[in-house]
Amino acid sequence: MPSQREPAASAQVQASLSRVSVGQFAERFRAEVIPLSNTFSYFCASLPMSEEVLKEYLEEPIGALPSNLAAMLPRISILLVPYIERSSERGALKTARKRKSDKAVEFVVAERPAEGQQAWGSQVSFENETVLVFALKEQDVAEYHYRFYRRLAALVAGKWPEGAADGYRALIREELTGSVHGEVDDESWQAKQTLLRRQANLKRDSPLFADYVRQSFIDTLTLYLHGICCDIDVETGPRQLPSRYLRKRLNLLKSLYPPPAGYAVFPEDNENGQ
Repeated sequence: MPSQREPAASAQVQASLSRVSVGQFAERFRAEVIPLSNTFSYFCASLPMSEEVLKEYLEEPIGALPSNLAAMLPRISILLVPYIERSSERGALKTARKRKSDKAVEFVVAERPAEGQQAWGSQVSFENETVLVFALKEQDVAEYHYRFYRRLAALVAGKWPEGAADGYRALIREELTGSVHGEVDDESWQAKQTLLRRQANLKRDSPLFADYVRQSFIDTLTLYLHGICCDIDVETGPRQLPSRYLRKRLNLLKSLYPPPAGYAVFPEDNENGQ
């Protein structure tokens, strides 16, 4: 049981939270994870892991995953930490020897980072495992769920079966041909604007089109998964995809990744006993 292992590790964790990189923290504590299923394990170095916290942050969002989608995921360890600090040392890295990727280092810390340096999630990949690290202090559980599902959606996008990809691409081409305005979230909105500005023939396959389709899929799948787990509202606004087109996307995802028994996608699913 989680309660048998967490206290023994707590002193070790607290001693390690002065400031350690996300990668080092993941390497150090992924062997301490507690299994939740064949795919998911967790380790908590943040909130006291009561039964209620375990249910809200782990059991419920994992339990709402469509089974065939969960089967696509790699082995995942979830590390829950107090805060993640986005390093201010990026400039120093640039002056050092050139690296293949110029990416700011992120650190697990116990105290709230300075303004503008706080991050909510990070990811580390090992040979046969993906480690997702989430900062929980000052993060609402609904926001945590959103960020959790977004990470999973990105992992699914990396293993997208061609048949599923073809169906989603067809919907996106239909929207572009009809000059449908809007998107689901900011990243897909930005990718769509880049495509519209730089490519006249929207039917042509290109890296810009592929990037937009991928970002759109991630944003839409995030919304779909979050909607299965929780009762959420889609915010209206000038950048929002019209509801009839959003529903077509969600219906496609529902056909590809049916929700588990007892879960609903649309309000009428509950009314129909689905």
